[in-house]
Amino acid sequence: MKRLLALLLSLSFSLSSFAQQTFNGVDVNLGNIYRLSNAKSRSISPENFTGEKGKGGMATTGTGLNASGGMGQKWKISPSVVIKSKTTFTLAEIDGGGSVQHIWMTPTGNWRYSILRIYWDNETEPSVECPVGDFFGMGWGQYAKLNSMAVTVNPGSAFNCYWPMPFRKKCRITMENIADENMVLYYQVDYIQTEIPDDAAYFHAQFRRTNPLPYKQDFTIVDGIKGKGQYVGTYIAYGAHSNGWWGEGEIKFFMDGDGEFPTICGTGTEDYFCGSYDFDTRQKGSNGMETSEYTEFCTPYAGLHQVIRGDGHYSVQQRFGMYRWHLTDPIRFEKDLKVTIQALGWRGNGTYLPLQDDIASVSFWYQRDPHTPFPKLPERNLLEVN
Repeated sequence: MKRLLALLLSLSFSLSSFAQQTFNGVDVNLGNIYRLSNAKSRSISPENFTGEKGKGGMATTGTGLNASGGMGQKWKISPSVVIKSKTTFTLAEIDGGGSVQHIWMTPTGNWRYSILRIYWDNETEPSVECPVGDFFGMGWGQYAKLNSMAVTVNPGSAFNCYWPMPFRKKCRITMENIADENMVLYYQVDYIQTEIPDDAAYFHAQFRRTNPLPYKQDFTIVDGIKGKGQYVGTYIAYGAHSNGWWGEGEIKFFMDGDGEFPTICGTGTEDYFCGSYDFDTRQKGSNGMETSEYTEFCTPYAGLHQVIRGDGHYSVQQRFGMYRWHLTDPIRFEKDLKVTIQALGWRGNGTYLPLQDDIASVSFWYQRDPHTPFPKLPERNLLEVN
């Protein structure tokens, strides 16, 4: 029994290390959190815009000045920033090698109208470009609890991102406010200064939306990825324009020169997001009648965390938020990658029905830079949720 226990413990540590490799403290988990490194922890927030050592809480002016009641420096003078309408604010600018470990923020206003961008190593085209709500799995502009390994959204609309984001020369994070109103942003970017190994790739995230999807046309989650990398996640905000089940469509990964047919082809939308049978839970009521309901769920790697059922009055649309993180099963590619998904339901006669729904997505991947330029982000009217 002791030998078996020792073997299981050893296997546990091995799997933990395999699932989340480490370099100089960039990533840690319960299997290796006790190991020390030479990485230096730093943090950028409105209380320390540069992240310098020993420079936090020094502000004498800021959004909290009036609330401080004259207590003075050190007493929460600058906890947030105001990003004016039609302007871009630099949240963080970091020189040298390191890795972003955690981002926390609480954006106000319309989450589709706040555009998050991240640039690596002095690049002029962003590697991350996405409405802030969609980046954190909140594409419909409404709070829903999301509890996963890579992203959490907690009560009070607290957005948290745990994707590791290594860089070698520079990191720049900006937020553009395209709304007509100013926005208030509390935020914190936690990072480390450390050396980055040669095999570390750069984090990318790209937003797409099509509304409505043309008849019998696949929705493109991402295409045009060139180079070597690995695909690590998908978020979809799905708006159903018709009655009935909407998730029969297959997801397809075309990689490394695939033509008409992909290397990886799923069996259905709810299957890709690690659910089954329409995400339904069937129950018998006290009258003996069986009912079924969409069932929200959150797991470390996948979930249907948001179901907006409509109120039968003015808010009639059914809308869904789903995520799938490929943390233990990244989709590895050598030369190129394209990812699509079908919009497919059922007709009353038991045959498939191509749908024309509202689909928005964020694709997440790591690759060696330089990356190809992203498609132009949709204009504000085409980002709108109504």
